[in-house]
This record gives sequence, C-alpha cells and structure tokens, in this order.
Amino acid sequence: MYDQGQHVTQDYAEAVSWYLKAAEQGNANAQYNLALKYKTGQGVTKDDTKAAYWYRKAAEGR
Repeated sequence: MYDQGQHVTQDYAEAVSWYLKAAEQGNANAQYNLALKYKTGQGVTKDDTKAAYWYRKAAEGR
C-alpha cells in the first residue's frame, strides 16, 4: 500500500516499517520486499548485507 502509493501517499519508509513487522513474523513475501528495499535503498539506507539476509530468509520460507 505505502510502497505503491495505493490510496495513500507513497512512503517507502512507512512501507519498510510494515514489511519489517511482517517479515519478522515469517512472511516470505514481506521478507523478499524488505530485501529489495535494502538492495535499492528505498526507505532505508542501502545495505547489501541486510538485503542478502532477508533474501535468504524469504527463500527458506517459500
């Protein structure tokens, strides 16, 4: 929703906040989307180590 700006103002930082909450609960889609944000630096400071961590978690959960 916040990531795409659907019915709300687009806000990558807010999207990351929600992705993180879901990712920590084991949601593989959220883990993947969070990894993308860390890889691109949208809404967070770019961090390839965190991106790799969340990509790995997403792959394990699928």
